[in-house]
Amino acid sequence: MAESIRGRLSDLRRDLHRYPEPGWCEFYTTARLVEELEGIGVDEIAVGAEAYDPDDRMAVPAADELDEWFDRARDRGADPALLERMAGGNTGVVAVLDRGEGPTVGLRVDIDGLYVEEAADEGHVPTAEGFRSETGETMHACGHDAHMTWGLAAIEAIRERDFGGRLVVFFQPAEEVSGGGHPMAESEYAADLDYLFAVHVGLDHPTGEVVAGIERPLAMCHVDVTIRGTSAHAGKAPNEGDNAIQALGTAIQNAYGIPRHADGMTRVNVGRVEGGTASNVVADRVEAVAEARGETTALMEYAKDRLRRTFETAAEMHGCAADVEVVSESPRADSDPELVEVVADVARGVDGVDAVVPTADFGASEDATFLMRRVQEAGGLAAYLVVGTDHPTSHHTPTFDVDERSLETGLDVLVGSILAAAEDGP
Repeated sequence: MAESIRGRLSDLRRDLHRYPEPGWCEFYTTARLVEELEGIGVDEIAVGAEAYDPDDRMAVPAADELDEWFDRARDRGADPALLERMAGGNTGVVAVLDRGEGPTVGLRVDIDGLYVEEAADEGHVPTAEGFRSETGETMHACGHDAHMTWGLAAIEAIRERDFGGRLVVFFQPAEEVSGGGHPMAESEYAADLDYLFAVHVGLDHPTGEVVAGIERPLAMCHVDVTIRGTSAHAGKAPNEGDNAIQALGTAIQNAYGIPRHADGMTRVNVGRVEGGTASNVVADRVEAVAEARGETTALMEYAKDRLRRTFETAAEMHGCAADVEVVSESPRADSDPELVEVVADVARGVDGVDAVVPTADFGASEDATFLMRRVQEAGGLAAYLVVGTDHPTSHHTPTFDVDERSLETGLDVLVGSILAAAEDGP
């Protein structure tokens, strides 16, 4: 067996930190995970399309982006045979440890990085200690390197313990674009789970604090918009044009005026726009990316429908047409109190845990909710816990980092919770 992961948590996390890949492009990352899993010795490893139906994926990048990261992984030394199993962006892996009679327990961790260029300042620990991102354009700016480390270390630890039942670990791609949770939730590996744990590091909770279960994650959707008009000379014959930029401006203004809802909180945002060719040309095409969120899935649907209508009617007002495509979405799902209590009881006995918060509002969105919802709808229990870590700046920033003292703490909480659920139940 390979050297124990528990004995090299920091080294493994730093190795994974060096090469972050965006959603559905995690070719090298998946290969590294498979390498570690083979070293651990699990009963089943399902890669890419073996783990889910590729047609269930959401927010899959264009072929040229997939090809670029595929080639990078090959050049970095990923196993060619393994890469072929991931062709077309079918990344991610599910690992199974089968120990006979007993409950089936799932653990979900995410694996993708972000398009954030990591800080090169010597005050940034990954830079100072030599494990800064080597891609030049992407970064593990949300702690997914720590999550993967926990997933690997947990399955190794459970393998060495007296565990009766089946442990299924989902190393999920494309969380940042809400693209990977749905296919994994629809897969055979998510069927018949009695318990599911998901985990995140930090989220403004300090080192030593554990949140046993999050509540109120926002349901959300990502939307791509294209507005098409008619070009014309802006000086000679502006009346002959249908201005796509003007239509988009109207749509943006009106989007932020979508009425609030009596049943709870909603959010909309237009995050990027691109279009036009020159100052003297009436623009005939613009593109935008936007999102809608809601305190419940129904409220998200309300905001999504209003957002779609806003783009379409604004385009029509200016003689244009709008194509609005929902590229990914995720529902709301809350942690189950019975499993939250299990996590809290375990965390109170873990060295390094100074404070246990039973529940906290998540405040953002997460596509692990697809898995949580499937488990809950089948009569199982799910909990999404947070392991606090001191991070110098917010998630999704160039100077985000993880306090590595949290790695062992988080591992102990996860392993203890899995064993407690399997052995005694809630």
